[in-house]
Amino acid sequence: METRYLPLHGTASPSPLPAKQSFETETKSLKKKIQTLELDTSRLPSPEADSPRRHTPLATAPPMTQTYDADEDTRKPVSTGSAGAGMRLIVPLQGVVQGRGGIILGSLIPCALFYFLQFYLKRKRSSPPPPGLSPSSANLSELTRIPSRSSLTSQRSMGQVHISSRASSIAKANDSPYYIGLDRVRQDAYDELKNPDGVIQLGLAENRLSLDLIEEWLSRNLNDSILGGRVNGGSLSIRGIATYQPHDGLWELKVAVADFMSLIMGRAVSFNPSQIVLTTGATPAIEILCFCLADQGNAFLVPTPYYPGFDRDVKWRTGVELIPVHCRSSDNFTLSITALDQAFNQARKRGQRVRGILFSNPSNPVGNILTRETLYDLLGFARDKNIHIISDEIFAGSVYGNEEFVSMAEILDSEDIHRNRVHIIYGLSKDLSIPGFRAGVIYSFNGDVLTASKRLTRFSSISAPTQQLLVSMLSDIRFTQEYIETNRKRIKSAHNLFVGGLKQLGIDCAKSSGGLYCWADMSGLIQPYNEKGELELWEKLLNIAKINVTPGSACHCIEPGWFRCCFTTLSEKDILLVIERIRKVVQMCKPPP
Repeated sequence: METRYLPLHGTASPSPLPAKQSFETETKSLKKKIQTLELDTSRLPSPEADSPRRHTPLATAPPMTQTYDADEDTRKPVSTGSAGAGMRLIVPLQGVVQGRGGIILGSLIPCALFYFLQFYLKRKRSSPPPPGLSPSSANLSELTRIPSRSSLTSQRSMGQVHISSRASSIAKANDSPYYIGLDRVRQDAYDELKNPDGVIQLGLAENRLSLDLIEEWLSRNLNDSILGGRVNGGSLSIRGIATYQPHDGLWELKVAVADFMSLIMGRAVSFNPSQIVLTTGATPAIEILCFCLADQGNAFLVPTPYYPGFDRDVKWRTGVELIPVHCRSSDNFTLSITALDQAFNQARKRGQRVRGILFSNPSNPVGNILTRETLYDLLGFARDKNIHIISDEIFAGSVYGNEEFVSMAEILDSEDIHRNRVHIIYGLSKDLSIPGFRAGVIYSFNGDVLTASKRLTRFSSISAPTQQLLVSMLSDIRFTQEYIETNRKRIKSAHNLFVGGLKQLGIDCAKSSGGLYCWADMSGLIQPYNEKGELELWEKLLNIAKINVTPGSACHCIEPGWFRCCFTTLSEKDILLVIERIRKVVQMCKPPP
């Protein structure tokens, strides 16, 4: 018998084939078995859902897998593209011996193995994440890992964290004696029992003379005032203080404030509640007005000496500049139209646009009061230059002298034109001795300014409980009238005692009729006669006498040696102590006879 071998690459041992005579007989029998086998294997499930009848082993077989015509012993390769004419043998794997039973091992086993491999891989990919992890946590290993805390601490810093240039300029150390003195008092404040050698505060315009009157009223009316009294026969209302309220103030409080302002002015003028915008104190009121009236780089004319806080209140966030208009002691630091006109023209030559005039009435720090004629002149000047007027009248109710106080609103009652360029600042911190309540007022005749101001108060709105309390307090006309009368008497008494004590030390004060301070002339104690000599005297008062006063240079006063001394924070005993402390410095600084 002749032996033949199947020429397959990579087979380990060739399988013997029968001779030609017996080969034909076995071929016929094998054809029948193959036909039966193809019918059975075609029913096997396919791992690919979209082509269930495709021969997967053929598609994934190695490149050496070939198909041969079973009827020709020449083993000529034929195409497997179609199930056509001839009988085909499929050899899916290399190295499988062709022979009796070899076709079964060569077809079924690889198909089964491939199918189970596909099933295993599919199940492995879709396995759920471990308990306690979210579905997205299964891919955490693919995310970029951030440095651990230990590695962060070991890394070198790339430099200082950046903040805006605006914040950088504000965050710098205080360079004004006004704020340096306030900081010093906070660190070493005087207390009669706990710290008798501490610094006594004379640099803050705060009225503590009449706090007993406020305390007495609050002890009687606090609960009902905040909660709005009893409603529906018994239950207290919480909705008025716990819910959102208008940013620019409750209408009820605007009505009460308008009436209180009229009372302060001696009923000489009435105020329209619809022209009032309420803010958290006079500071944001001034800032809002400057924001509305001027652009960054524009300027306001301000008579000197002026309140040191204006430099921050106006400049910090609005970018508006202040141009000092210097007034002199020979005129008791009274504002003149000539000085205003000169400052305006000089600013125009520098290319600086002036948008308005800002002044305090009564003056802070001098305490003098602008006359009715001066107010008319100011209105005429603003009309001629087409600029605004901001009149800060926060000390209007703290007048104790014989001079008449006139509000700019009263001037406009007789002048029906040019109202839209006049704006008034007021607050309850000075006249009502409640700076902690943070209640300020913008009163304007300009509709656009009122609209913009109301929207800007979203950044400085008064709390609802505070407003409810103030509505009750200001609506108590009997209390407000008695308070104003008593408070003015106490201010006048403290002023006379303090100014009289300075007079005994040879220190004169400017003539004043309002405010919570006096403007003391200590120029005879400074050497040399300039700003440096003034600051040296201020340091002696702060460090040796242990009193904090405000030097004139902080108020942009052109004449050295003047100091603002706030006396309404002191009791009668404290005033006598302050005079004795100042006496020590006076004796040190006076030249020998």
